Amino acid sequence: MSRIQLALNVDDLDQAVAFYSTLLNTAPTKRKPGYANFAIAEPPLKLVLLENPGQGGSINHLGVEVDASDQVHAEIARLSEAGLFTEEQIATTCCFATQDKVWVTAPDAERWEVYTVLADSETFGVTPEIALADAAHKDDQAPCCGTAQQAAAEGACCGSDAKADALTSGANCCG
Repeated sequence: MSRIQLALNVDDLDQAVAFYSTLLNTAPTKRKPGYANFAIAEPPLKLVLLENPGQGGSINHLGVEVDASDQVHAEIARLSEAGLFTEEQIATTCCFATQDKVWVTAPDAERWEVYTVLADSETFGVTPEIALADAAHKDDQAPCCGTAQQAAAEGACCGSDAKADALTSGANCCG
């Protein structure tokens, strides 16, 4: 089963979780510091809340969650053939999960990911060493999704100077 993902920046995670728990009539599927997600069966939706004070009410990123890595690889091929620039992240850790994913950017700069979850993780994102290696090879693309606060807490994400500046400004690591 595929489902759309909507990742929102929120100012206060506790307030947002209380609101969406009531609205969706369910508790979060996963709750970590600065992060919560709701996996809704009907309508098929993955709602992700990322605490990012000062950015509340804005979209962090959008996505399509798929069942398996072969679907991610098929999307990489399809999107590349269509002429879209893809940023591939295979076996990456993001949002407290190890994932295979591909990112594309819409004409109005919305970031979309097609991803599958391979396993849960106790950390939000990649290690600083992987972030630096990714930045050196990805032409200034962020190696994970999320907020500057989460990246700063783990010393990860935002591998370039421009992206690293986001850590001090409170901006979103993913652009």
